[in-house]
Amino acid sequence: MVSVAEAQKIIELQDRDYGSELVPFEQTLGRILAEDLYADRDLPPCNRVTMDGIAIQYSSFEKGIRVYKVAATIAAGDAPTDITEESECVEIMTGAAMPDSTDTVVRYEDVAISNGIATITADDIRKGQNLHLKGRDKKQCDVVAKAGQVISPALISMAASVGKRELLVKKLPRVVIITTGDELVDVDEQPTPYQVRRSNSYTIKAVLAQNALPANMLHIPDDMEITRTKIKECLELYDVLLMSGGVSMGKFDYVPRVLEELGVTKLFHKVQQRPGKPFWFGKDEMGVLVFAFPGNPVSTFLCLHRYFIPWLMESKVKSRKSEVYAVLDSDVTFSAQMQYFMQVRVGVNEQGQLIAIPVEGNGSGDFANLLDSDAFMELPMGKLNFKKGEAYRIWPFKKIV
Repeated sequence: MVSVAEAQKIIELQDRDYGSELVPFEQTLGRILAEDLYADRDLPPCNRVTMDGIAIQYSSFEKGIRVYKVAATIAAGDAPTDITEESECVEIMTGAAMPDSTDTVVRYEDVAISNGIATITADDIRKGQNLHLKGRDKKQCDVVAKAGQVISPALISMAASVGKRELLVKKLPRVVIITTGDELVDVDEQPTPYQVRRSNSYTIKAVLAQNALPANMLHIPDDMEITRTKIKECLELYDVLLMSGGVSMGKFDYVPRVLEELGVTKLFHKVQQRPGKPFWFGKDEMGVLVFAFPGNPVSTFLCLHRYFIPWLMESKVKSRKSEVYAVLDSDVTFSAQMQYFMQVRVGVNEQGQLIAIPVEGNGSGDFANLLDSDAFMELPMGKLNFKKGEAYRIWPFKKIV
C-alpha cells in the first residue's frame, strides 16, 4: 500500500507525449495548442471606429467649427471616403475604416443631423477619440497565442481572425473505459434487485468529454478467459485503459491477476485513502498505462479527478492546475488511518474565502450524494480532528465560482 503522495508521484513519472496533429480550428476547443499562433496582418488592420457618429479633422474643431456638411456615409466593410474641406465630415459606423483625412469621431449622441448638415452639440471633444488604431493590439507577425495552452473560445476566435483554418494541437491518448462485473446491466435493461445499471463508464466518459478527450467503452463479465482476451486486445489498441471494478480482494476480482499475466507491471496496488483504497496502477512494456479504479461509484469518481485528470493535464501541457483551498465550515472527525476525501459543497463567505460545507453520505456506493456536492476536500492522514476555519485543498468537480 502506498500513500496518496507516493501514488501521485508514481503517476506523475509516467507522463507521456503522444505527438501532435492538425485539426480544423473549430474542432479544437479544449485541446492543447502545439504551435505559436501569429498575426497575419496588423490588428486591427486599419484605424477602426468604435462608435457610430461623424468623423472630422480635429483641427477644424479647434478653430471653432461646429457645423459640418456630410460628405459621405461609411459602413463597416466599406472603403473609406476622404473629406476635401475642413468643414466637411463623414457619417461613419462602428467597425468602419477611418478615412486618412479625418482623425476624430464624434458620437451621434453629441451631434444633431438634419438635411445633410451635422452640428456638434458637445464641447468636450478630444482628438483621436472613439478610434481603435491600426496595429494597436498586435503587429503583423507578432505572436498572438503561445503554444502549450488550452484552446478556449477566445483562442478559436483569434485563429479565425488570423486565417488559421487548421491548428496544430497535441495528440490525445487513445483511451478505453472498461467496466467489469456480472452485477452490472446496461442502462436500458431492467435490473433484478441484486443488480445495478452500469453508470461508472458513462460518468468517466462524461468527465473525459469535459476535458476534450474522447473514449470508447467496453464491459467485461466475471469470466477469467474473457477478461484475459479482452484486456489483451485493449493493450494492443489503446494508450490508456481506464478500468472500474474487479481490483479488490473478491473471488471474482480477476483484473490484477490478468494484468500480471499479460505483462503489465504493477506500480502500486492500494492507496491509503478513503474512498478508493483498492486503486491499481501499472504499465506494460509498450508504455500502455492502466488506471484500475475500484468499482464503487464515488471511488471511481474520486480517483478519476484526483489522479487521472492531473496526469492528463501534466501530459498535455507539462503543468499542473493551480491548487485550490477552502476553509471548513464546521468541525469534522475522521479516525481511520487514511487520507480522507470528503464530499463538500463550496460557497464564499463575507471575507471572500471559499468555504467547504461537509455533505453527509453513505459511503463510496452513495453516488446520488455527488449531485449535492461540488468537490472533494483532501484531509491529511495522521490527524483525527479537523476544526472549523482550517484550510485544506479541494478537488472541484463542478464549477465553484
